[in-house]
Amino acid sequence: MRQVRKLMGALFATFLLLVAALMLLLVLFDWNRARPLINEQVSAALNRPFAIEGDLRVIWQREADLQGPSGWVPWPNFAAEHLRLGNPDWAQGDTFVSLDSVRLRLSLLPLLWKTVSIPSIELGAPIVDLQRLADGRANWVFDLGREQEDEQSSPWTLDIGTIAFDQGQVKLDDKVSDTRLEVAVQPLGEPIPFADIVGKDAAGRLAESNASAQDYAFAWQTEGSFRGQPLTGSGKVGGLLALHDASRPFPLQADVRIDATRIRVAGSLSDPQSLGALDLRLQLSGASLGHLYPLTGVTLPDTPAYSTDGHLQADLRDADGATFRYLGFNGRIGDSDIHGDLTFVAGQPRAKLSGSLTSRQLLFSDLAPLIGADSSADKRERGERDTQPANKVLPVAEFRTDRWRAMDADVRFVGQRIVHSEQLPISDLDTHVLLNDGVLSLEPLRFGMAGGALDAQIHLDGATTPLQGQMRLRARDLGLKQLFPTFAPMQTSLGKLNGDARISGRGNSVAALLGSADGELNMLINDGAVSRGLMEIAGLNVGNYLVGRLFGDEDVKIHCAAADLGIKGGLMSTRLFVIDTDNAVIKVDGSANFASERLDFTITPSTKGFRIFSLRSPLYVRGTFKAPSPGVQATPLALRGAGLVALGVAVAPAAGLLALVAPSAGDEPSQCEPLLKQIRGG
Repeated sequence: MRQVRKLMGALFATFLLLVAALMLLLVLFDWNRARPLINEQVSAALNRPFAIEGDLRVIWQREADLQGPSGWVPWPNFAAEHLRLGNPDWAQGDTFVSLDSVRLRLSLLPLLWKTVSIPSIELGAPIVDLQRLADGRANWVFDLGREQEDEQSSPWTLDIGTIAFDQGQVKLDDKVSDTRLEVAVQPLGEPIPFADIVGKDAAGRLAESNASAQDYAFAWQTEGSFRGQPLTGSGKVGGLLALHDASRPFPLQADVRIDATRIRVAGSLSDPQSLGALDLRLQLSGASLGHLYPLTGVTLPDTPAYSTDGHLQADLRDADGATFRYLGFNGRIGDSDIHGDLTFVAGQPRAKLSGSLTSRQLLFSDLAPLIGADSSADKRERGERDTQPANKVLPVAEFRTDRWRAMDADVRFVGQRIVHSEQLPISDLDTHVLLNDGVLSLEPLRFGMAGGALDAQIHLDGATTPLQGQMRLRARDLGLKQLFPTFAPMQTSLGKLNGDARISGRGNSVAALLGSADGELNMLINDGAVSRGLMEIAGLNVGNYLVGRLFGDEDVKIHCAAADLGIKGGLMSTRLFVIDTDNAVIKVDGSANFASERLDFTITPSTKGFRIFSLRSPLYVRGTFKAPSPGVQATPLALRGAGLVALGVAVAPAAGLLALVAPSAGDEPSQCEPLLKQIRGG
């Protein structure tokens, strides 16, 4: 037994002696002798030229910031000067990364389970040249020399805790995204406290989560182009990037301009490896929301100039895809306010945008770009080319259906109050926008108007070529008094306007859709009034001319106006169009061609009884939508006297038109009912 103890003691002493000798060797060893071997091995492993061109040394020291026994054990701290990693042979230039110095701390125990653990690393004056060719080859992707594609990856893993850095430069030339950037990082004269940039409220919210952000330590500037558009930017960042420790958020601040779009962020980033906790104040502004598509891939409509300010959160680890939430934002689009919450999920097979938006006061003119109906000046202000011909009224701007197929959407929008003009009082808007695999639906699209409601259902299939569109429109109880609030004679009117429309067409613009449209339009007005003054208020010069010819300068009461119009191949024709007034019954015949934008209508009046009605020839309206031309037919009226038979009205009213008959006021019968009965012969 004594011999065994002596043997064990000798072995233990020998082991300690070997460990001490090894430690002494490691401490006294001149590591510069190992540089050629290290350079050769790293170059072979990375398939790139690698060189430590300066001093290489290892310092063993205890770390005061470590708790427990680990704080008493010396750790190897490696320091190397003037390092260079080369480019692959296809890249421009010789150097991918160069560093004035690298200092890192290595944990020994994790090596036993094949983990290279580096709790901290300091990079001195990094210069990085990032390149990617059009075929997808990138110099930041390393060919590790595997002989077979199906070879299993190395069992060794790399684990880095924190990265500290100082001034440096980064260049990026990415031909895939057409992006070229140069970024320069410089230390600030004095660190700036986190709360001074983001505000006390944001800093307080971060503190409540048991996290304390660093001070801003570095300033950065960049210039170049992003996806072909000019870019400039500046900002501030912290000096220590904690890759795992969420209690040490990394502060970010940026002010970037990409062409006419400005992006400002301020906040913190935790868990940078996965963007697990991105908490930023995001301010966006630009000439049009549509300009964000080439920058972000998010399909948004063309709009007037906008600005928003809200709270951005991101989680790239979400199982459904990287998720970005823009919460509680407020802003303006044109002269309209906008508020809401939006969520963007970069999922498969398509990304999806969802949320809810509200405008407390929405200008109707700010909706015009959605259908290409905005002015040439507005388009130029957004930096867009105006494609609208000078002689055309219907918008010819094509829908960007390629963008519709890039993502899906499910967004509710409410305009609580719409400002249009005193002549057309639209009070509110409520719509649900659905976009699914290139198919855009507005179901419903509801306007409050003149004390009634205008409801529409719009379905545009952008997945087909050409686009196929369908629309159903339903107008109910639009009060004539409210429709023309500034017209004194109308204020005694108790009548209503009711109408239905069903239209379908093919084409990638409003003009093309209507130019190929099929469908019908039914409209009924009872107990109204008309005058030249009304036409002047509405800006209808043709109507002013016709009213003057028919009735002179007097206000004329309309008992009923009934229209049954059919649409075929873009040609809208009158099946029945009759106006019953105090003085006459007026019949309208003709058509409006949406494809050529031409008018061809004849207005034929018939006097009632012995009332004075001097017009002896029919009227006409011809010409184009842009420049209609009214006049008097050369052929005098052959038919005189009261009655619809004299006007040649022989077409019975459609069932859809009869369904629009409503009481004129209270229990009073509708003025349209006797007119339609007379036409029907009942």
